[in-house]
Amino acid sequence: MNERHSAVPASYLILRRGEDLLLMLRKNTGYYDGWYALPSGHVEEGELPSEALIREVREEIGIELQRSAVQPVHVMYRTKHDQTGDRADYFFTVTDWDGDPKNAEPDKCEKIEWFPINHLPSNVMHHVTDALKRIDAVVFYSELGLDEVKMNPTRR
Repeated sequence: MNERHSAVPASYLILRRGEDLLLMLRKNTGYYDGWYALPSGHVEEGELPSEALIREVREEIGIELQRSAVQPVHVMYRTKHDQTGDRADYFFTVTDWDGDPKNAEPDKCEKIEWFPINHLPSNVMHHVTDALKRIDAVVFYSELGLDEVKMNPTRR
């Protein structure tokens, strides 16, 4: 029997405060260190993407989300671009949350910052930038093939 293809699923939070977007500056992970990312994380076995989002956001920025407030805004499939394999990315937004965002994982995150959505830093992870553009254009699904995927600039 042939081995089934698999992709690593991850959930991302687009957290906005007015016209500002919350980003995290990655460090000590070996994956896009020194680049800004959205609060995010892998979906674990037996977990739904929305559940992973709620768990990861609690772990990374210390806020609580209600599942009823989590809304999907984009899905992206990316072909293998490094040793981590293909990716299935789920992007969510919320309009309400409990708590104040803070850097709850200082070993993996240099800092968190709010940026004007129209003036993001140039070192935002490539696929996140692409997803934000698609979301702004109200595109719910996208695919990035090998010719479109940027390699991890901090690969160990």
